[in-house]
Amino acid sequence: MSKIEELLSNKILILDGAMGTMLQEYKFSEEDFRGSRFKDWPTSLKGNNDLLSLTQPEAIADIHRKYFYAGADIVETNTFSGTTIAMADYQMEDLVYELNYESARIAKKVAEEVTAENPDKPRFVAGAMGPTNKTASMSPDVNDPGFRAISFEELRVAYRQQAQALIDGGVDVLLVETVFDTLNAKAALFAIDELKEELNSDIPVMISGTITDASGRTLSGQTAEAFLISISHIPLLSVGFNCALGAKQLTPHLEVLAQKTPYGVSAYPNAGLPNAFGEYDESASQMAEQIKEYLEKGLVNILGGCCGTTPAHIKAIADIAKDYKPRAIAVKELLNSEV
Repeated sequence: MSKIEELLSNKILILDGAMGTMLQEYKFSEEDFRGSRFKDWPTSLKGNNDLLSLTQPEAIADIHRKYFYAGADIVETNTFSGTTIAMADYQMEDLVYELNYESARIAKKVAEEVTAENPDKPRFVAGAMGPTNKTASMSPDVNDPGFRAISFEELRVAYRQQAQALIDGGVDVLLVETVFDTLNAKAALFAIDELKEELNSDIPVMISGTITDASGRTLSGQTAEAFLISISHIPLLSVGFNCALGAKQLTPHLEVLAQKTPYGVSAYPNAGLPNAFGEYDESASQMAEQIKEYLEKGLVNILGGCCGTTPAHIKAIADIAKDYKPRAIAVKELLNSEV
């Protein structure tokens, strides 16, 4: 059993908040995104946040450090769009391995430094694997419902490359997150399982879906229970939800997971729902107060924040979570499934 699996049964682990929200504060220009290395790149690069691990590594390290100091046990690598599929928008497919490797290395270095300051509170790095910008189970063309922009095999190959680079860079866990299409996620899980067997690795895996609206379903149409059933063939550290909804709206879906899964349950909602300008107004104290319901009901093992959250939000969540016990996990079942 890994150290993170041990801790999961004993305390609520705190995940970091939004990378993008923090990067907005830097107001990086096109030139900042490019740096000297990519100054002549043929496409616009502003908005390619993953690239900042190469051109602004100090900023990425500083954000990780702020989240650790706010109380996070786990930070996510700056690799949400780190696949050849997503990087095709910037003609940067050939940089994918380096982007993921360097992002993992930066986060791991900060984690080791902060752990050394307080060895009683080990810090971990989750390799973030986003959903890509294509969907394997739905057509992007309303006039051709049978058309698919991506295949399962293309997703498997892309996710395998990303997972390999993240593992090589030193991550402690792989996190398949913001799942809106479970078929995409199944490709990622298949690739990870394949890689783990080849490397003889027991790296833990987290998965986090996203409920897209008030219907209580993912974009590809699954309820929380259907999503859980679809991915439970793989041994997991945790399953949960992030993004899309605020903390209050996420509660009933977490209740379903908590009742049905033997694994840990994670939640990292947005700071409320976006306003008319697409911004998130919920304060740290408001969000923490809503998350208190998860704790009182014993629903979660891992807590953090998604869009609109900052170190202040994570500190408020960590402060309130320390007074509660984590949801009980069927540890024996988790271990037996690894045998």
